[in-house]
Amino acid sequence: VIAPSLELLAEAQMVVALRLAGMAGVWPVGMDEAHRMVSEKGPALMGAATDAHSAALAGQRLDEIVIAAIAPLTGTARDNRVRLSTRQG
Repeated sequence: VIAPSLELLAEAQMVVALRLAGMAGVWPVGMDEAHRMVSEKGPALMGAATDAHSAALAGQRLDEIVIAAIAPLTGTARDNRVRLSTRQG
C-alpha cells in the first residue's frame, strides 16, 4: 500500500505545483484549468469508490481494496501531470 500511496502523493504534488505556477503566470496552462481542477474531483472520487467497492465485494484483502481505490486517482493525477508539464503556450 505504501508504494501506490507514494506514487499518488508524488503525482498530485506535481499537479498542484504546475497549477500554482500557472495561476502565478510563470507556467502556461489552459484557460479552463481552474474549472477543470474542480470538475474532475467528483468523477475521480466516484471511480475510486466504485473500484474499492468492487474489490471489497470480490473478497479482496484491505490492502488490495485500498490499492484499488488509489489506482484511478493516480491515473487521473498522472494524466494531469503529463498534460500540464507539456508547455501549452
